[in-house]
Amino acid sequence: MYNKIIKLIIAAGIIAFAIYQFTEGEIGNGIALIFLSLIFIFLYFKNEFILLAFLKLRKQDFEGAKNWLNKIKNPEAALVTKQQGYYNYLHGIMVSQDNMNEAEKYFKKALSLGLSMDHDIAMAKLNLAGIAFSKRRKQEAQKLLTEAQKLDKQGMLTEQIKMMKQNMKQAVGPTQHYGGGASVRAQKRRGR
Repeated sequence: MYNKIIKLIIAAGIIAFAIYQFTEGEIGNGIALIFLSLIFIFLYFKNEFILLAFLKLRKQDFEGAKNWLNKIKNPEAALVTKQQGYYNYLHGIMVSQDNMNEAEKYFKKALSLGLSMDHDIAMAKLNLAGIAFSKRRKQEAQKLLTEAQKLDKQGMLTEQIKMMKQNMKQAVGPTQHYGGGASVRAQKRRGR
């Protein structure tokens, strides 16, 4: 993996050589070199290891995704800010199965660094809502769930959001019946 600055230096060097090729009349070589430099510019904004980790996650290969992410030794130096967000987002997805506290930390950091796509932001907020709900922070969970629903414009998370809302209603429902002892007594008095 190349440092993000090295990728730009390589791209600039290739573009300079492409310009030299144009001045020498080698138009085909110059065009090919411009396309080659575009690869390094693309990899500046989209880290190759994060892309490979996403591919592994699509195949539900968490161990393979973790191996690709572990190849990024110093994320602050190697990644631009949005890619640092995705680095934390992917770590959050992987550890959410085992350690909710660590997953919450990763998702919050990913949101603070920024994610490019609304779907990814919605997914992070949905995961945070689930974590908050499991820690009995129902208002925070409800707020995050509402934000996730607003961000899910394509409806890719509709089922998960419905299931989360249903789980929240089921958990809140019994506590209202038992916690509302005074109102139950008042209803019995009216019935007499």
